[in-house]
Amino acid sequence: MTVYVDDVRHQFGRMVMCHMWADSLEELLVMADAIGVQRKWLQVPPKASWVHFDIALSKKAQALKLGAVLTDKYGPLEHLARQKGDEAKLEQITQIRTQRAG
Repeated sequence: MTVYVDDVRHQFGRMVMCHMWADSLEELLVMADAIGVQRKWLQVPPKASWVHFDIALSKKAQALKLGAVLTDKYGPLEHLARQKGDEAKLEQITQIRTQRAG
């Protein structure tokens, strides 16, 4: 089980936000509690594409200190593809990352 944060930077008022999600809802909520993110900010389908929190960069830093794994902007897509067993999407993400690294 793992908690993830991505490297996106979305402006929200004066804050800069990123995403935090996990392999399980329980683990996500434990991390949210640990870094002081209110559970009322949990985003879930159908209003969101996947279960996650938008968090400020200061909260991201705390999550990383507590063991969250940093991923790129494709992390959420990869997470959804793994949940669905979508091997074609996983391969596509791998190809994009490879092209960007080269």
